[in-house]
Amino acid sequence: MPRIPLLTEETMTPEQKRVHDFVKGRSRDNHVGAPYQLALHCPEFLERWQQVGETLRYYNSLPPALSEMAILVTARHTSCQYEWIAHEPHARKGGLPDAIIEAIRHGRRPSFDDKNADAEAVYDYCIEAHEKHFVSDATYKRVLERFGIKGTVELTALIGHYAMIAMMINAHEFGTDGLPAPLPTLK
Repeated sequence: MPRIPLLTEETMTPEQKRVHDFVKGRSRDNHVGAPYQLALHCPEFLERWQQVGETLRYYNSLPPALSEMAILVTARHTSCQYEWIAHEPHARKGGLPDAIIEAIRHGRRPSFDDKNADAEAVYDYCIEAHEKHFVSDATYKRVLERFGIKGTVELTALIGHYAMIAMMINAHEFGTDGLPAPLPTLK
């Protein structure tokens, strides 16, 4: 049960209802996801936040497997069960290998072979940004060489955006809708 009440159509103000319908209409599955349900209490913020998220997730220049891997690294780093549940299927569908997904789930560095050099660069970038709050010159250069300036900016914004989503979900204790928690507690 979240710490704040989820709004229903009966409890929404006209502005909240307008933004709810806007977000739902832009959703690819006609659904208002957990972080957006929570943020609906601040419709002015939510309307803009949804547009940023849509742009970063669906219109970035990174391959889907790498975008979703960055989201999974963020979910693992923040121990955001809901975010993991929402994005693991997309990572698999995007072609991220099961071994990489499982290593991330358990807080371990995946094994990367030569054909996964792009994934390794993205993984290292995400880990450094989350753990050190900075990215080393060598790691930055690897990402920049592979994805260019635009891709590097998009990757940075993507992990920041999903860190904010994780904060919204974790701080307000939005559950996993009764599903088992997929992320084990790390020591």
